[in-house]
Amino acid sequence: MGLAGCGHAPTQRPSAEHSPQPSTATPAFEMPVQKPNLLMITVDDLASIDMDYLPSVKRLVGQSGVTFTDAVSPTPICVPARASLLSGQYAHNHGAHTIHGPEGGYPSFDDSATVATSLQEAGYTTVFTGKYLNEYGEEGTERDLPPGWDEWRATVDPSTYNYLGAKFNVNGHLVKPKGYSTTVITQQAEAALRDARKKSGAEAKPWFQWVNYVAPHLGGPTEKGDPKQRFPGTKGAIGVPVPDKQDRDAYADKPIPPQPNLFPDKRKEFPRGSPSRKNPSQVEKDAFRLSYQRRIESARSLDRNIASLLGRLKKSGELKRTLVVFTSDNGFSTGYHNFNGKLWYYEESLQIPVLMSGPGVPKGRTVATTLTNPDIATTLLAAAGAEDPHEPDGIDILPWLRAPQQVRVVPIEAWPTADGTSRLWSGVRVGRWTYVELTTGGVELYDRTNDPYEMNNLAKDPAYAETVSQLADLTDKYRDCAGDDCPKKMYAADGPLDLAGL
Repeated sequence: MGLAGCGHAPTQRPSAEHSPQPSTATPAFEMPVQKPNLLMITVDDLASIDMDYLPSVKRLVGQSGVTFTDAVSPTPICVPARASLLSGQYAHNHGAHTIHGPEGGYPSFDDSATVATSLQEAGYTTVFTGKYLNEYGEEGTERDLPPGWDEWRATVDPSTYNYLGAKFNVNGHLVKPKGYSTTVITQQAEAALRDARKKSGAEAKPWFQWVNYVAPHLGGPTEKGDPKQRFPGTKGAIGVPVPDKQDRDAYADKPIPPQPNLFPDKRKEFPRGSPSRKNPSQVEKDAFRLSYQRRIESARSLDRNIASLLGRLKKSGELKRTLVVFTSDNGFSTGYHNFNGKLWYYEESLQIPVLMSGPGVPKGRTVATTLTNPDIATTLLAAAGAEDPHEPDGIDILPWLRAPQQVRVVPIEAWPTADGTSRLWSGVRVGRWTYVELTTGGVELYDRTNDPYEMNNLAKDPAYAETVSQLADLTDKYRDCAGDDCPKKMYAADGPLDLAGL
């Protein structure tokens, strides 16, 4: 079972006289605009399935550029994912493993050398707006100004998640603008870019702006009909996003999109430690449904505001020379595999929406080659002709945008939310396979081509013993990889793939 063509049924491994498929050479690419403006827009916890509720973003970025259908967050939770966007590194290298506690949150990340510092050194004006890293603003850090940013307008924790009253650090001064979070972040982003342009003056320097929205992350204030009010004192009293007032209850009758892995009842077929073994009560299921409703309602404001942001750039004439990347830090499961959240290795959590448009990007193309958070950082720096702040773990995706689909190895991993000192799970995602080892001793293997909802764990199937062995070897090989030792080679997706040769 070791040799499998991506998208085809597994076949036997080739005999020794057959050479394994060679890696694909990186195509030639030249950025048509010298030092383009760079705009990265991130949203918080948006799942790929939620993109149907951002039609303007899909039209303005995806249809004007490329849509990635296999983008993943190797450590699918807020801080590690965002630190990867800042550093171009996997979480085991940048050290911000989780959101709280030892080796977690804002204190765990060394931001002295980031995409921002590199772009600033390359002659860019750098602008930040919105959510930074969890715990930024706590323990006396509310006036911190991380290096590399010319304009800084970050929300201050714990107010970040107050959709109607977030505080901002505006270049060292604390302010509390009035209004709904998504709209206020847009206003702050536009003001920050205006100020940045004024400071650059006649130089007309290129700029890099990172706009970070909080929606659809859970937050407050709790409102009538939310799970905390409907199900007090139960496990269904969960936090949910807060939609803009005009969007509240717009999707009151929308069910969670049905899939075979929505509240699966084959729990004992999954190993100990897997969230799939959970057994949500009916109250929890009802709460998850409300969470989904609030998530897609809060997406409506995101769609309006991002369209407004892009519209202003188009009106100013800057959009045509701006490389735009839209993404989410991680995916989100709303009841799929019996959990409500992120962090785990199933596709709903790992997969992220990524759209890209601008100079050098083909229009209206779908790209199936895998893209990761670290790749986005490396790609932005390459587009700008800037040096990487670290030896990059990821790749520049721009040369691959017009190429046929490629397969690559991506190490995946996560740590517990309250303690980043030891991994919760680790594994690899390569071609059709997702392989994971849990610290509880459990192993999960999924063939996503034949089992896209990851319901049939093949890890104990004797027919897949060789595949398990080879993927375990890849996990050991790349678990602590760094820089050039991380897997960067591409392999044609329409040919055989020898896992032992990766």
